[in-house]
Amino acid sequence: MPVRPTASLPTLLALTLAAAGTLTACGGGSGSDPDTVKVSYKQSTDNSIKVMDTYLADIKKQFEKANPGKKVEFVPIKAPDAEYYTKLQQMLRSPKTAPDLVYEDTFLINSDITSGYLKPLDPYLAKWQDWNQFIDTAQAAAKGEDGKTYGVPDGTDTRGLWFSKDVFKKAGLPADWQPKTWNDVLDAARTVKEKVPGVIPLNVYTGKPVGEAATMQTFEMLLYGTNDGTADPLYDKSAKKWVAGSKGFKDSLSFVETVYKEKLGPEVSDALDPNVGTRVRGEWLPKGKLAIALDGSWLPQDWLPGSGHEWPEWSEELGLAAMPTQNGQAPGKVSMSGGWTWSIPAKAGNPDLAFEFIRTMQTKANAQKWYIANSGIAVREDVADDPSYTDAQPGIKFFTDLVASTHYRPAFPAYPKVSTAVQEAMEGVTTGDMSVDDAAKGYDEELKSATDDQVIQK
Repeated sequence: MPVRPTASLPTLLALTLAAAGTLTACGGGSGSDPDTVKVSYKQSTDNSIKVMDTYLADIKKQFEKANPGKKVEFVPIKAPDAEYYTKLQQMLRSPKTAPDLVYEDTFLINSDITSGYLKPLDPYLAKWQDWNQFIDTAQAAAKGEDGKTYGVPDGTDTRGLWFSKDVFKKAGLPADWQPKTWNDVLDAARTVKEKVPGVIPLNVYTGKPVGEAATMQTFEMLLYGTNDGTADPLYDKSAKKWVAGSKGFKDSLSFVETVYKEKLGPEVSDALDPNVGTRVRGEWLPKGKLAIALDGSWLPQDWLPGSGHEWPEWSEELGLAAMPTQNGQAPGKVSMSGGWTWSIPAKAGNPDLAFEFIRTMQTKANAQKWYIANSGIAVREDVADDPSYTDAQPGIKFFTDLVASTHYRPAFPAYPKVSTAVQEAMEGVTTGDMSVDDAAKGYDEELKSATDDQVIQK
């Protein structure tokens, strides 16, 4: 596994932008052919995972059959999350490189809206009857501060604790494990470390190399469990200000610090590798090398037939538990939800054709096919109510039920910068280079800069 990257920021940025230029040069602008819709999406960095590629290839066939003379051209971006966002934004800046349709993470969409990169879809949505099937929270996920909608969501997700029943059995831990507090999670990891040597007790994503996975899969799963769930611990909506490093913030950093200080997690060099998620799904969990993973509902997509990492026994060999609140306070468990949307760039040459492609993807049948293929959580009411969806795969009901306890990230343009500040604080305590207090102070300074000093102390 590669060690932590050591290239300077200017060097990394230059390499990233060069890669983006190389990637987009071969595709050309979307307006060069009025009969071709160019679709850009995030391609898995694991060559054996082709869930998205397979799904889109089927939609392409349907679209071209229903629209004679029209063609679909794919412009995949194969990169870890952080690089994907950079490359996508580079493409969106010019009509020469902007595709007709792009795959947007909901955490970044408001930043791209503010930058003027995306086209409002309201005129299309007003004439599209299926839009009424999308749940309110899903519709809101792609709304800008101007009240307009800039994307059609293709599902959502939730997060919880995955654990190896075999490792737990060797450690003397229960097969129906459901921790009530953070200490219960740490104590289980300590037991595994003591009784099952050679196994990673607990994986929590951390640091800048893994990007938003660190912020959302780990830090916010902790932070949003430090209070009673009635107030947002990251953004004060009434004051319209971001919350500086609070006690809950420091407690969340302390949890991360404990995992790595006590060597309950992977080696730090592995934890700070941008592709650690691929190892969690493709190697550590299937091979019994990891006891507990704080991770997302989508993991089984890597284990389905044809995935390259087929693991038909996963539902028998892995247990699922909700992430508890810090001290077991109400509501007792916590989850975070996000998701992705299909958006049309402001500089797209063929926006009408692009929305027709969205309509093809988002028929009830095609949406349901996608939710099941990528282990997603349905955002269409007609699919969520269909037994053929809820019974399609083990774990769907568990993760769908977590929607009742879930939280959504503050969808404001400053969020990506706030997220990066969180990752820097996490990385500092993971490596041991910073104390919790110093990391929190550093976060406060970064937060003021990222939000034009729109900060409140609690």
